[in-house]
Amino acid sequence: MKTINKSKNSPEPVIGFSESLLILGVILCILSYPIIFKHQEPQAPLFISFVLLAVYGRIRGFKWDTIMNGMRHGLRAGVDPLVIFLSIGVLIATWIFSGTIPTIMYFGFEIISVKFFLPTVFIVCTLVGIACGSSFTTVSTMGIAFIGIGATLKINPGLAAGVIVSGAFCGSNISPLSGTTNLAASVGEISIYKHIKSLLTTDIPAWAICLILYTFLGLNSKNVSLGAVHQMMAGLQNGFWISGWALLPVLLLIVLAIFQVPAIPSLGLGSLFAVVLGWIHAPKTSLTTITNTIMTGYVSHTGDKTIDTLLSKGGISSMLTSLALIIFALALGGLLIKFNIISAIINHLTGIVKTPGRLAFSTALTCIGVNLLVG
Repeated sequence: MKTINKSKNSPEPVIGFSESLLILGVILCILSYPIIFKHQEPQAPLFISFVLLAVYGRIRGFKWDTIMNGMRHGLRAGVDPLVIFLSIGVLIATWIFSGTIPTIMYFGFEIISVKFFLPTVFIVCTLVGIACGSSFTTVSTMGIAFIGIGATLKINPGLAAGVIVSGAFCGSNISPLSGTTNLAASVGEISIYKHIKSLLTTDIPAWAICLILYTFLGLNSKNVSLGAVHQMMAGLQNGFWISGWALLPVLLLIVLAIFQVPAIPSLGLGSLFAVVLGWIHAPKTSLTTITNTIMTGYVSHTGDKTIDTLLSKGGISSMLTSLALIIFALALGGLLIKFNIISAIINHLTGIVKTPGRLAFSTALTCIGVNLLVG
């Protein structure tokens, strides 16, 4: 009996630094090749990496219970961000339905100036990035319109693109609707608002420096018509409720943030308030339309292709692809931790990273390298 118990309680195998480094290298190759060279989405490569690592762990001597516990451990850290992602999808859809996001866009367009085109575009892209929580959406819709206007002003398209992208990324980075910002806060086990507050300590100085540079770089803009901007403003007015009242959900979110209400109930209350506000403005809206909007997102029918692309989004279903990405990534991360692959590498690097400066440098270098490899 003692021999059997000893066999059952036998220690798990130990994976060293060299083997851990080789495993990570293989995983990065599995991820990077289909994503970079075959232009595939990352979900399938992540799933393949997870399955292969699980099988390798079993061959290496880890019990199936250990493997499953590793997966559960990884997924446990992602429960909050998974719910937050779904809540963000609902909030975006309801904020478009209530006119909140269109109103923010409209007021942003009003500050566009020909003489100060670059800094005002920078400000507008920041505002829209905050409002919709997506830098990609901001760049791929409004960015196209601003690039066209910039070409008319004889502004270098590379400079115009830099202004648009930097504004969109800054806005998305500090947006409570941003999936990556919420994910970072959840994985770090801190409040989303504390996370955003910490981001502001670096984002605000960088934003201010960019604003000053763009102001000087854009002083030579020629005086031309902003017909494209006025056309989009007219489309927003015709298709949505543009009013200061539509900004009340934003005010509610700010108040909840001041009282440090957690992200999930804040997003839920913000969505519910937006639905009520939108229904008060359009009381003939049926319950079926509202529930479909929550599930599949809002669909814009203004007739303006750019506006319809930008404001046909949100809903629970829009976040399912992101949820799959998070689930497979967290499951893979759970196995890497359970197999002590991460700890083996960290323990080895501890002898090298001895100062805060080296830590910051190695962290930045690692993040850049992983992004280059897996996008």
